[in-house]
Amino acid sequence: MNKTGAWLVRYALEQIGVRYTFGIPGVHNTEIYDELNSSDSVTPMLVTHEGCGAFMADAISRTSDSIGTLLIVPAAGVTHAASGIGEAFLDGVPMLVIAGGVRSDSQFKYQLHDMDQHALLKPITKKTFKVKSQDEVVETLYEAYQIAVSGEPGPVFVEVPVNIQLYTGPVETLRTYKDYCKAQTITYPPFPFASIDEAVELLVKAKSPGLFLGWGAVDASTSTIEIAELLGAPVSTTLQGLSAFPGNHPLHCGMSFGAAAVPAATKAFSDCDCLLAVGTRFAEIATASFGVTVPKNLIHIDINPDVLSANYPAKVGITGDAKLILPELVKRLKLKLDETKHSRENHRQKIQLEILKNKKAYTEEWFQHDSKDRVNPAKFFSVLRSTLSDDGFVVVDDGNHTFLTAELMPIHKPRRMISPTDFNCMGYAVPATIATKLANPDKAVVGIIGDGAFLMTCMEIVTASMNHIGAIFTVFNDGELSQIAQAQQVPYNRKTCTVLGATRFEGIAQATGAEYLRIETNDEIQEKLEAAWNLTKQGHPVILDVHIDYSKKTRFTQGIVGTNIKRLPFAAKIRMISRALVRKVTG
Repeated sequence: MNKTGAWLVRYALEQIGVRYTFGIPGVHNTEIYDELNSSDSVTPMLVTHEGCGAFMADAISRTSDSIGTLLIVPAAGVTHAASGIGEAFLDGVPMLVIAGGVRSDSQFKYQLHDMDQHALLKPITKKTFKVKSQDEVVETLYEAYQIAVSGEPGPVFVEVPVNIQLYTGPVETLRTYKDYCKAQTITYPPFPFASIDEAVELLVKAKSPGLFLGWGAVDASTSTIEIAELLGAPVSTTLQGLSAFPGNHPLHCGMSFGAAAVPAATKAFSDCDCLLAVGTRFAEIATASFGVTVPKNLIHIDINPDVLSANYPAKVGITGDAKLILPELVKRLKLKLDETKHSRENHRQKIQLEILKNKKAYTEEWFQHDSKDRVNPAKFFSVLRSTLSDDGFVVVDDGNHTFLTAELMPIHKPRRMISPTDFNCMGYAVPATIATKLANPDKAVVGIIGDGAFLMTCMEIVTASMNHIGAIFTVFNDGELSQIAQAQQVPYNRKTCTVLGATRFEGIAQATGAEYLRIETNDEIQEKLEAAWNLTKQGHPVILDVHIDYSKKTRFTQGIVGTNIKRLPFAAKIRMISRALVRKVTG
């Protein structure tokens, strides 16, 4: 049979269950766009910028059972999308990136958009492919999809030259994805029963075990809840893994567990003698600049073997999928713990009471903070939590608001909070909020976005308006890039390039077709949030402009500043402190 490459792309995407593609049509991909316009199951979405399209694809993968897919032009489309592709790569998020390519049958050089896209994307993708004939299209996309979702997930890039899309070519077989999978031979490594037994022995003997969960544990919460309850162990998470354990569970402590964590976590983990870490790399954000103390009895489970012992030596390292490993660990742990059930129950109740007391004290500390004529973050999040259902989604950008959310907004269900983490890309949340609502139309979705991050991608709200996507875009408006501005205060005692120009967000709402509400004081929080939710139910995007108070620093900010200053050589430390003092005196 003869088929065009564009038709074959459509066929393959339908087979692997792609629901949306994101991008902008151009001369090198219009054939594919035209084909997708006839698809009953794949909807091509126009975006304002390919970078936003990549963040949208990322959010689809994080919050739904479909893979986020980009359909972009070569060269400029790829460079624009690179930030979102890099975010997905470092955060372990599957993504299918399809770009057109220059003609592969041309004798001419210096074609429009002619560049080596594969060299550009090699460092931020799991693999790249260039299709050479129509017969390769379908199985190349099948293979790309499998690589993207297998092992530690990540983005995979496929270039389909424009002539392959446009012309028909012979196709020997046209297999369904199911038949393609049946024909493959997959060799599984031996199941690590011995290592699991070692882990069980360490956990049973520990006096103060603890759990540390990352995004890799997000789909294993049934098992982690059982383990925590069996052991009476406190649980902390990474930033990306905030939804891996229910925030309303009595053993939940918060994000991280060192000096930069909230008091409930710092105190609960202070004498931890055995740590079960699942689906975490112990990366810089998760450990607050590597400021945590990890016990020698570390049990580390991760799907990527390179992660194990990379930053902290593991007594027991287990390579595997948490969804498969943890149920077996639970089964063996139950057999070992039967004899000590009563004493463990007493231990658990004591830990839970301590966590509850410390959480209440920290919340009260925030409530007592005088925000003067601005909105107290703790009071905002308290009302937001009460108005958001357990299965509602919170999409967070990068900045000071990120750590306020982590400390003050409990997340109750898996995958209900997403945020850029290891790549730490500002501008993520506006497009990711849109895509999350697109993938979950019957769920409430709210973005928490700093004003600096909002300015980067706010015009993408046009896409929300055009498609009647009702979500709240909460802008924490303080006029600064506050996370960095606060970090500048101690070493520099001044702010350089972190004060934003005045922006009328009401004008952005008018320009993008969104509704606009502003919260000036604490007294307005309940009324304005309820009004915003009502507008979203009518299919309206809402820009919620919050006159936020950032004067009280998060524990995270305080902790990482302290950790990094301690690491400085003595001479550099004296120089920085002296400079700050001189500037304070001289004004």
